[in-house]
Amino acid sequence: MRKNLDMPREKLYSKGAAALSDIELLQALIGSGGRGNDYRQIAKNLNAVIHKVGADNLCIGDVKSVKGIGDAKATVVFAALEFWRRKYTKQPAPLIDEPAKAASQLDNIRGKKQEHLVVLTLDGARRLINNHVVTIGTLMSSIVHPREVFSLAIEDRAASIIIAHNHPSGALDISEQDREVSRKIQQAGELLGIRLDDHIVVAGDGFVSAM
Repeated sequence: MRKNLDMPREKLYSKGAAALSDIELLQALIGSGGRGNDYRQIAKNLNAVIHKVGADNLCIGDVKSVKGIGDAKATVVFAALEFWRRKYTKQPAPLIDEPAKAASQLDNIRGKKQEHLVVLTLDGARRLINNHVVTIGTLMSSIVHPREVFSLAIEDRAASIIIAHNHPSGALDISEQDREVSRKIQQAGELLGIRLDDHIVVAGDGFVSAM
């Protein structure tokens, strides 16, 4: 018997998922209806519920509230949605609008036996774009070249940056070299139009600003 290629599942097999509308994708998940419950109408009703509640807020009870969807179908539909949310929904980037939030992004260099210079690139809303390790070794103003810092910021199209480094000694004292690095990077940023928001030093569980 020839398959009906207009049915959602057959259409998916023959033409790919991109060929299906949102309603048809839900129809493919639901599979079939029951007496007095056409699967096409069930899919439309479910789509309306998803739009009303929002995919991020949808719970299995919302799915089960649709007439014609019992426990088994609700489990399949909700499990598919939850898998997608966990694996593929992009989470909002962290907002870095105070030194403590910047310091929370620096656990990767705490406790290192060598000094690591890091640049956090931020967008215009001060949300984190990326966390880059720029150099490893002794932090001397003579070897921290703005080119190494700002090439990454330009690549990320950053509006501003925060630089940071660790003190392997565990001491949170700020040296004149630390302050010189801040001045050097700040001046270069002013020329490039990329603001230096802060220079954070971390040691142990603490942090301090070198600006």
